[in-house]
Amino acid sequence: METAVRVEELTSGASSRIIPVFKNLRQSILSYNAFRKSLLFIYSFFVWIVLLLPRRRRRSSSAAASPTQSPTEAAASLKRRKFGLQRDEEDTLRRRALAEGIEMMEEDTGDWNSRCQWNTFLFFSARRNALFCRSWFPVSDELKGILIIIHGLNEHSGRYTHFAKQLISCNFGVYAMDWIGHGGSDGLHGYVPSLDHVVADTGAFLEKIKLENPGVPCFLFGHSTGGAVVLKAASYPLIEEMLEGIILTSPALRVKPAHPIVGAVAPIFSLVAPRLQFKGANKKGIPVSRDPAALLAKYSDPLVYTGPIRVRTGHEILRISSYLTRNFKSITAPFLVLHGSADRVTDPLASQDLYNEAASEFKDIKLYEGFLHDLLFEPEREDIARDIIDWMEKRLSLA
Repeated sequence: METAVRVEELTSGASSRIIPVFKNLRQSILSYNAFRKSLLFIYSFFVWIVLLLPRRRRRSSSAAASPTQSPTEAAASLKRRKFGLQRDEEDTLRRRALAEGIEMMEEDTGDWNSRCQWNTFLFFSARRNALFCRSWFPVSDELKGILIIIHGLNEHSGRYTHFAKQLISCNFGVYAMDWIGHGGSDGLHGYVPSLDHVVADTGAFLEKIKLENPGVPCFLFGHSTGGAVVLKAASYPLIEEMLEGIILTSPALRVKPAHPIVGAVAPIFSLVAPRLQFKGANKKGIPVSRDPAALLAKYSDPLVYTGPIRVRTGHEILRISSYLTRNFKSITAPFLVLHGSADRVTDPLASQDLYNEAASEFKDIKLYEGFLHDLLFEPEREDIARDIIDWMEKRLSLA
């Protein structure tokens, strides 16, 4: 009989739990029913305000002759808005410069440079956001396939150079894309306005790659929240048709908030203050690797977001996780899911349930005893990468 693994209530993708500021909520509530009634009242109040906002905007625009703000106040408000946009843009340019400066080759790789062609470029989403991307290709013409890497929350594509090296050595091409608000891409660092936008960007990026590499089999790889993004993308028939399969490491499935009340209030605060950071996010990160050097490299990386999780971002994780958990049985894409049994960030038993319930005809699961969240940064990273490559080669031989 399987033993349930204790999982910390979730997660910023590796560093911050969702809404830990509510951790003492149980002690502060005398009556749950009374609190629930108060919550419904607050919710109704905020909905009423949101519904009135468009009318107020129309009213203020039609009353230009008698504005509610003085010219001085209006100018100050516009100046603050411009300053905020300028600050975000400067931060994006700073991060993009750092992303460009990451070594695409490792120093100890010998003739790696002569065997690999690499590139960085910008991909523009449907919303005209510039997304920073990387590619690695073997010089050999014997290309077996392409793997597209979708990183986890708060990290970036530049962390996967070692994995790319192993894929190149087996004649697989590699692409990787930084989400909005991550790495060298546009957006406020660590802020994800919608994971559905990330899903759409993933589908559009895949379509671009297929057009540029006709006839080459493509796989999608997603880690943690990136795994949830990839799984949802592959649930759309048009995207599934372009894929030979998907690989998920430590996917963010069946994510639970720290308290049931958090799930109720998260949609409200997501609308009212989407960029707000939870100042009480855990001071000490949950371990994600058993390799101390990998941990040090991750949390000293300026492109890894280590601040408190933002309200909208946390709500989006809960939302996509809930959707996927309800729809395991509708998954038909070929997949490999890998998870460490000691993962305290995402739930390995949820990966087992995905494997058990999915309708996919070609599916596999690997559970690694005692391994933590960032599987490709564990001491056994090369063995795990080899398992992924073996699965892709097996899939191609059958296809």
